Amino acid sequence: MDARLDYFGNPLAAKVLRHINSAGKVLSDSTLPHATQELVKIRASQINGCGFCTDMHTKDATHAGETVQRLHMVATWREATVFTDAERAALQLAEEGTRIADAAGGVSDEAWANAAKHYDEDQLAALISLIAVINAYNRINVINRQPAGGYQPGMFG
Repeated sequence: MDARLDYFGNPLAAKVLRHINSAGKVLSDSTLPHATQELVKIRASQINGCGFCTDMHTKDATHAGETVQRLHMVATWREATVFTDAERAALQLAEEGTRIADAAGGVSDEAWANAAKHYDEDQLAALISLIAVINAYNRINVINRQPAGGYQPGMFG
């Protein structure tokens, strides 16, 4: 499988990615727990069918010490007992925020209230923004058919 466009080598795309990456860095440096950030990125990427991002974030999570068991359970987090209540709330918000076109009314009040029980205002802002940013990355990679499997932790800086 080949990408439709050398997106990473295109000058205009590089400018776009610099801005998205800057937003990603702000989120990475936020107080939202790093493990939660990776779980959210993985779940959104699974929903969106983004192999490139799923590969990247499972490898980054593993590199950061995440367990294989938890990574295997992300897609079935509702039935899994390996996630904290806070992580479950973040995963619920990520799912509803990613599937907004599938749900009349968008993100439910229940999902928001659940997340607000576990995260302060800055962390909620980071969580909302993280969901938006990973969805942007997913759409770029899915539209471009960016091949998955070759990512190595740290290869983008």
